Amino acid sequence: MRASETPGAPPGADPNTCYARHVTPAIIETVTEQVLVQPPQIEANGTVSYPAVYRTETRQEIVRERKELWFETLCQEELTPEFIASLQRALSVRGYHAGAANGRMDFATKRAIRAYQSDQGVDSDILSLAAARQLGLKEVPREG
Repeated sequence: MRASETPGAPPGADPNTCYARHVTPAIIETVTEQVLVQPPQIEANGTVSYPAVYRTETRQEIVRERKELWFETLCQEELTPEFIASLQRALSVRGYHAGAANGRMDFATKRAIRAYQSDQGVDSDILSLAAARQLGLKEVPREG
């Protein structure tokens, strides 16, 4: 979706560009632990006259925070069957796509995109503009 059509697009996004958002949910675990309430009473000869007293405490703990990642993508009109077939061939050559270059954005293609992009820190099956450039499928702007 174009930035102008995407609610909550990144601040300052060019309205003529397209973005996708990937959200990694937080991981929350339940932690249970025994907390010492009263230590044991031990006699001089080493016998326990009164055992230790514990209470059980259970709490929720965030193990990994929620993350939201916005990244620039190709706009929908650029994802033609010809482009997708080129993408499938590029992913095939790199060992990510084993299916046919049929020009359809099918499950195998999305799985290959996710596998390829995860090396760049984008865990999404939506092709980023950066990945398209790395694959040689999209022009890289010149500096200066």
